[in-house]
Amino acid sequence: MTRILIVGAGATGGALGARLLDAGQDVTFLVRERRAAELRENGLRFRAPDTATRHRVRAVTDLADSAPFDLVVLAVKAPALPAVIPALKPAVGPGTRLLPLLNGMAHLEALEDAFPGQVLGGLVKIVATLDEDSTVVQMTELSTLSIGDPRGGTVPEQIVRALDTAGIGLQVADDITARLWEKWVFIAAAGVITCLFRGTVGDILAAGGETSILDAIDECEQVAAASGHPVSGPGHAQSLALLTEPGSGFTSSLYRDLEHGDPLEAEHILGDLAARASTLGVSAPLLDAALLQLRTHHRAAARAHASAQEASA
Repeated sequence: MTRILIVGAGATGGALGARLLDAGQDVTFLVRERRAAELRENGLRFRAPDTATRHRVRAVTDLADSAPFDLVVLAVKAPALPAVIPALKPAVGPGTRLLPLLNGMAHLEALEDAFPGQVLGGLVKIVATLDEDSTVVQMTELSTLSIGDPRGGTVPEQIVRALDTAGIGLQVADDITARLWEKWVFIAAAGVITCLFRGTVGDILAAGGETSILDAIDECEQVAAASGHPVSGPGHAQSLALLTEPGSGFTSSLYRDLEHGDPLEAEHILGDLAARASTLGVSAPLLDAALLQLRTHHRAAARAHASAQEASA
């Protein structure tokens, strides 16, 4: 049996973990203390169109006494990564593979620096959330996972067998790096327009924003092309379809996090892309403006939080 560590038990980590537990896999979750307490008390509750389950799970808050795992799945947001990487050391042996399910590309570089030759590329597509009682809810039937070796090698068969289970549409991709770039370009363009104009795609279009949407897509795609990873025709067509649909209620994860006051992945998604654009000499004024807006918001929110703490002291 494959020993699997899932870092994070939110929407994505919880949904994948529930499917793996259904298949009888040996799964441990590394989570913060509050989530660990919830899991110990209530188990991992999971609801999807095809199932509703509840599993007693092994949830830990540190790995100091851990033996190495066969697979480490990272299902956290980018701001957590700097603290997670050193914490993983006891859990990673010579045969361990790490599968990050994060947006962008900087996380692959950081993990490869820490665990050279052991990092896989992963791309998950699932519409899921945590509801008010911390049940993991998969809201549609969509649940796919693409994995591959960014260095061009093969994914160990043991890992493929473990992840190839009911409820997870698994695909082993030879072109995982290209796929990760295409997803990054799309979510960056979506983040630029929804954060900069503070609204849904449908509202932005209705306000006369189609040209700005097309410009944002073009900027992000130009950065990818200059980096040696041009977006494919189908990838470009998908971005156009999703980001120019009249009446669409679509918003980006960056915008939703901004609205909810959750930790932002602005630097990981937009900051890294903007830095590459600058290095490569690619003009990206909308990307730069959206990043400046989010950085300004972050500074204002941090100042307000500090003032509130001082007032309550």
